[in-house]
Amino acid sequence: MSVPQAIPFVRAFDFRYGRADQVSPLIQRVICNNPGPFTFTGTGTYIVGHSRPGSSVAVIDPGPLDDAHLDALTEAVAGRTVSHILVTHTHRDHSPLARPFAVRVGAPILAARPPVQDTHASGPLDEEEDAAFSPDTVLTGGEAIVGDGWTLRALFTPGHASNHMAFALDDENALFCGDHVMGWSTTVVAPPDGDMSDYMRSLELVIAADFSTLWPTHGAPVTEPAPFLAAYRQHRLDREAQIMSRLVAGDRTIAAMVPVLYAAVDQRLWAAAGLSVWAHLIKLVRDGRVVADGEPTLAATYRPA
Repeated sequence: MSVPQAIPFVRAFDFRYGRADQVSPLIQRVICNNPGPFTFTGTGTYIVGHSRPGSSVAVIDPGPLDDAHLDALTEAVAGRTVSHILVTHTHRDHSPLARPFAVRVGAPILAARPPVQDTHASGPLDEEEDAAFSPDTVLTGGEAIVGDGWTLRALFTPGHASNHMAFALDDENALFCGDHVMGWSTTVVAPPDGDMSDYMRSLELVIAADFSTLWPTHGAPVTEPAPFLAAYRQHRLDREAQIMSRLVAGDRTIAAMVPVLYAAVDQRLWAAAGLSVWAHLIKLVRDGRVVADGEPTLAATYRPA
């Protein structure tokens, strides 16, 4: 996606696939070898809890079906009890390994309820819905998940996905933010399951919470969240303004806008960029600033209200 200079992205960090890195007093991270244009270096699975033998830990976002990653996670938690497996959302780079890992370690899976049907516009994305996923406990937001010397709280953050759940670690004032905020790139919001109105509302909730650190599932942590999130929000507002400008200039379709708005972006990402423009247009129609010819679909024509 586009990369505004105002967002202080962090793309360089130390890791090795399969290695359990102690990244904070209560957090270890193991990265799966599934790099890509939407996963960056790969899915980062977090282990929350103390390292002493016999202590209980939670595991967040086990990742895709990958035998090597399953073995690496099993080795990383050896000697400790996995009390909870938490999933931020049910895209296939986050949730499919949850059940095989749960079978190995004997732990329950907690997550928001999956979408009723596969509504994700996955054509140009690597983020198809994990249709087989079913949590043991359904989270709705606000739940406390407690272990040995740590407490996680579920924070409902829809937008990137309709069932996106972040997890706040009270003991370190940190947030495991899944794909809601990423330190290396802006987040994809792709209709029909992704929703820009929901995304902006939940982004405001994260900003208001004033976390000290954000731990995205992909890439490095965000260690200065306040200015980063302010720039993240401004990026969306700027994109909305750019779309309005294109409509005023006479563009009527998403296909006409994308080559102008994303001229500096690899054309292989234009299809995904079109989904982002669509998400903004749906919001603008709801807000009464734009009119669509019928339903605000990907192929609809639009004009200023």
